[in-house]
Amino acid sequence: MTDTDPAFLAEVLDGLSQPQKTLHPKWLYDLRGSELFEEITDVPEYYPTRTEATIFARAFPELHEMLPNIRAVIEYGSGSSKKTGPLLEALKPEIYVPSDISEEFLKDAATDLQDQHPDVDVIPLVADFTEPISLPSGLGAPEERLGFFPGSTIGNFEPGTAVPFLSRVHKSLGDGAYFLISGDLIKSREILEAAYDDAGGVTAAFNLNLLTRMNRELSADFDEDGFVHRSIWNADLSRVEMHLVATRPQTVTIDGKHFEFAEGETIHTENSYKYTVDGFEEMGASAGWSLAKYWTDENDLFGVFLLQG
Repeated sequence: MTDTDPAFLAEVLDGLSQPQKTLHPKWLYDLRGSELFEEITDVPEYYPTRTEATIFARAFPELHEMLPNIRAVIEYGSGSSKKTGPLLEALKPEIYVPSDISEEFLKDAATDLQDQHPDVDVIPLVADFTEPISLPSGLGAPEERLGFFPGSTIGNFEPGTAVPFLSRVHKSLGDGAYFLISGDLIKSREILEAAYDDAGGVTAAFNLNLLTRMNRELSADFDEDGFVHRSIWNADLSRVEMHLVATRPQTVTIDGKHFEFAEGETIHTENSYKYTVDGFEEMGASAGWSLAKYWTDENDLFGVFLLQG
């Protein structure tokens, strides 16, 4: 067992005590979870990553023309930072600040990126972007800063927390700063549900890894073979939901507390909200951002939004 993270333990105990057992998606991203998510981005059904890449290929050169004086790029939830290299090549900033909750994953990614971009000062920041973040000093004036939040991760936020997150980013980057953020667009149920339940089972492994993590880090006793992964498109709430579904009754003990699972009962582990362009613009405006530019693909599957504070 690794050292117990008190925040992880507290959130698990609280989440599993709810009538609908729920865990925050940030806990999916231990080292193994982060690795599995990188694998998800390459599966055939997961259109967001490759669609976003085609949009970025057009958008990044335009960004250089629009924003020639960007000094620092700050990425929230940077993961492997594999989307960031082309952005750094296009904008040529002096500083890149990748931030991520997974320290080990962040360290490896930052080292690789520094090797690939020796002219950029890479300053990794271990941080949870669902909480306020203190940025390093020396990042230039707000209008020289570009926040970067790719991958439609904004969709993991509940509507009541997405605007506060955008407000915190606005406050930390400053008035006049820019924020490049991706958002997935509403489309057919078939496309959406397949994207979160690929035939190869990588997304299932990603979701089920959360049970492994709780067993390892919290000395929980989940029967990992007694759960399966499920994705659901909830049209009323415009979101894809990920659940871990108990296939048989079991009692799980964590830190001396017992949690009963009936057959078919679920742990709700992630939401991925989908947007219209107008809805995304309104959400940004609620946090003090204006829409400076918008890009999409030829099939309107995905959106990339440049916001200005």
